[in-house]
Amino acid sequence: MIITGAGTGIGRAAARRFAAAGENVLVVGRTAGPLQETARGHERIRTLVADITAPQAAGEVVAAALKEFGRLDVLVNNAAVGVFSSLEHMDRAETERQIATNMVAPLFLTQAALDALTETAGTVVNVSSAGSLGIQAFPDNSVYWATKSALNHFTRTWAVELAPRGIRVVSVAPGVTETGIGERAGMSAEEYRSFLDTMAERIPAGRAATPEELAWWVTTLADPGAGYMTGAVVPVDGGLSLR
Repeated sequence: MIITGAGTGIGRAAARRFAAAGENVLVVGRTAGPLQETARGHERIRTLVADITAPQAAGEVVAAALKEFGRLDVLVNNAAVGVFSSLEHMDRAETERQIATNMVAPLFLTQAALDALTETAGTVVNVSSAGSLGIQAFPDNSVYWATKSALNHFTRTWAVELAPRGIRVVSVAPGVTETGIGERAGMSAEEYRSFLDTMAERIPAGRAATPEELAWWVTTLADPGAGYMTGAVVPVDGGLSLR
């Protein structure tokens, strides 16, 4: 299987959970160090440094997985970037980077994987966000949420398009999860901690999720036992989207 954005957070936790269950996993990311940390102690995890937004990357990632494992059963489109900015101050390069990583790259990586997934009646798991499910506004983060809404639409549409091939497409929509994404998006450690604490007061479950909790959902939806589910976008957000 392939997991993008697997150097941290949900991607790392999912890769380790799949590997612990006996699955072979190719983890993909831009930086070698975090990927190597993901793979440490897990002989079934292989690493590939790649920029999934590059035009040739989709074919290269799929080819690497097939060379390594001989088959492809699961593709997890997890990689994403977020940048905090209001419309007034939005930067074109940063905006295009978010769209390229969060929306365009999953599209063409899935396209490149179609033949391999058809052979195995495989599964695509898109990692979206629970914040994209309702009618909420997200000031200063509109592009990120727009790309996640697009990923939900991809999930539903591809599920119908690819059903004749035997391919399932599902999505996990995490709520607030302690992945460190806030710091990577430009928050200080203190600002990110304050954000998590503030959100915990709004979440019915009273806390943010751990990456491991979301990894359980990724691996469960990819399991053949979930074979009758396709096109679903599953919110895993401690009840926040209900408010």
